[in-house]
Amino acid sequence: MTKEQRIRWIAKPLVFVLCLTPLMWLGWQAFAGGLGANPIEATNRFLGDWGLRFLLISLAVTPLKAVLGLPVLMRFRRMLGLYAFFYVTLHLSSYIGLDQFFAWGEIWADIVKRNYITIGMTAFALLVPLALTSTKGMIKRLGGPRWKKLHMLVYPAAILGVFHFFMMVKADIREPLIYAAVLAVLLGYRLVARARRRPPRPVRRAQRTQTA
Repeated sequence: MTKEQRIRWIAKPLVFVLCLTPLMWLGWQAFAGGLGANPIEATNRFLGDWGLRFLLISLAVTPLKAVLGLPVLMRFRRMLGLYAFFYVTLHLSSYIGLDQFFAWGEIWADIVKRNYITIGMTAFALLVPLALTSTKGMIKRLGGPRWKKLHMLVYPAAILGVFHFFMMVKADIREPLIYAAVLAVLLGYRLVARARRRPPRPVRRAQRTQTA
């Protein structure tokens, strides 16, 4: 079996199943009654947490590839990004369906009045075009440079996602601060890497001194 076959038929299905593990665990907890006194809130929080985690994991692929010297990791970045969108969509769906029972007037009022929901909805809106253009066909249709510019929306989406989590937490802010620190490291790595790739500026010729 070639390396390509091992990635396609073993590694990718394994990562696919592992990414579904949180959802299977949530289903088991719901079945076993392990979601506590407020299962709707627990479900919504769980899905949101994993949406943010997968978003950070997908952003960590590029630094890990460089640090570990494993370019094969890039083969899983799109899957991880789509799983981030999947869990964020479930998080939003649980809010709309389980928490608000499709009361669109109340949902709109929440978006307008509650800043953390406004920020969360904005982050979701930024992720939508990324998910829709994640296929190879869309990359060819948009062109590489335009596609890369569009997918830079993942950075403000991640920032807003962390900020949404921070504003939602009422007391213990340690967890959102950890996510913020991880995101800062991932974005800082990219800034440093971009600065190193930037070509050096041409040295200016020394101006001739005027003689009297």
